Amino acid sequence: MTTFNVPTRAEVSENNQAIFDNLNKALGFVPNLYATYANSDTALENYLNFANAKTSLSAKQKEAVNLAVSEVNACLYCLSAHTAIGKMNGFTDPQILELRAGFSTVNTKLDALAKLAKNITENRGKTDASVLENFFNAGFTKGNLIDTIALVGDKTISNYVHSTTQVPVDFPVAQPLELETV
Repeated sequence: MTTFNVPTRAEVSENNQAIFDNLNKALGFVPNLYATYANSDTALENYLNFANAKTSLSAKQKEAVNLAVSEVNACLYCLSAHTAIGKMNGFTDPQILELRAGFSTVNTKLDALAKLAKNITENRGKTDASVLENFFNAGFTKGNLIDTIALVGDKTISNYVHSTTQVPVDFPVAQPLELETV
């Protein structure tokens, strides 16, 4: 099997070196998954532009989607990264585990969003009508739906990059999910 090493700054294009420098300034390091995108001269910049694009979803809502999608896609790297980011956005460990399982017992709007993200991912976009109706009944709009679908795609790309490359996880490793799902 092909082994994927995490490229260093010296091993990537000048454009990616500048992105590495910006990531180091912003985060204090270049996450291994982002560095892996830099194997391509264009993918890292394209992905970061997509991931950081404007959205109607709040930071907490984005993390709810990221956690649910990464759980369905069994991506330990993204689960670990988004567990850390979820905590930075105010989620507790039990809330993060619920969102990973695709629900929330503390917030009906996040519950509808997590259920939708899980359902879209599991069904490859063939969303169950009842899940979609629940999403709209929770107060979300058609614009929120499109932004959620875009975010599911965004996160799925990273899930697939890690699942294929298996680069080392450089965040505290997420605990296994052992929740009963609702």
